[in-house]
Amino acid sequence: MEITQTLAATTQPTVSPDKAKSAISSDFDTFLLMLTTQLKNQDPLKPIDSADYAVQLATFSQVEQQTKTNELLGNLGSEFGLMGMAQLASWVGREALSAAPVRVETDPVTLSPKPATGADRTILGIYDSLGTLVAREELPVSRASVNWQPLDAQGQPLPPGTYSFQLESYSGQELLSTTPVEAYARITEVRGGPGGTTLVLEGGAEIRAADVTALRS
Repeated sequence: MEITQTLAATTQPTVSPDKAKSAISSDFDTFLLMLTTQLKNQDPLKPIDSADYAVQLATFSQVEQQTKTNELLGNLGSEFGLMGMAQLASWVGREALSAAPVRVETDPVTLSPKPATGADRTILGIYDSLGTLVAREELPVSRASVNWQPLDAQGQPLPPGTYSFQLESYSGQELLSTTPVEAYARITEVRGGPGGTTLVLEGGAEIRAADVTALRS
C-alpha cells in the first residue's frame, strides 16, 4: 500500500535526536490522519484488504513505540546530565590544567609547556583577551612546569586580565611548531547545558571536563 511505503520512508532515523523526535511525532500524527482518511473514503464494495490493514496497524504500532522510546531517551539524557554535574561538584574550588585562557592578577601562573620533538629553543608568547601579543620570553626546553610571572617585555607588571599562551618550538632558526600552552586556573562553577556538563574557570572561560589534563587543590 502507498500509505505504508510513505510512512516507512519518513520514519528513518536522523542525526539529531531533537529532530528525530520531532520527525517521529510528525509522522505519528500524519499516519493517523492518512489512515482515518483512507477508512472514511474507501469503496464500500472494495474495502481495504485485511492483510494490508494489518500491515498498516503494525506500522502504526511501530511509530507509537518509537515516539515513546525517543521521549524515554530524552529523559535519560537529562538525568545523566544531572549525575555528571553532581559528580563534578567536588571540583569547584580546585585548579584545573587546560589550554583555556586564564585570569591573571599579580600572582605567578603555573604553565605546562610541551616543546616539539627535536626543539633546541622554545619561546613563550603571551596574548591578551583580544588575541594581541603582549610579551615573549624564552623558556628552557623542558616539559617541567613553569611558574610564569605576569610581566611584559620591559619587565613591568601586566594589567590584570585574561591571557592565553602559545609555545614556539625552534630547531636552530627553523620554527617547528606553535602550540597552545596549558595553564592552571581555578574552577568556579559546574554548569549543565545542551552540549553537556561544562566547567567554568575563574575569568569566565568554559571547558569540558574531558579537556582537563590535571587537577590540583
